[in-house]
Amino acid sequence: MQLPNKLYSYKASTLDLVPKVLTELKSGPIEVKDLFLVMRPSLSDATDFLSVMDCLYALRAVDINEEGEVYSCL
Repeated sequence: MQLPNKLYSYKASTLDLVPKVLTELKSGPIEVKDLFLVMRPSLSDATDFLSVMDCLYALRAVDINEEGEVYSCL
């Protein structure tokens, strides 16, 4: 997970992706694969997606259901 510091600006950090993911989840649950495809233009690397999803899951902001869909817990 990249946090903003002297080397990484806010736009290059994982925190910049958090509101983008939460905005996508406002319309309802979405499959992980589809969420990745929607977020792909905002990502510099596939690991960025994993980092933002780990961060949101650790904060209990998102969860995943039995059908493999990510949904917002906020």
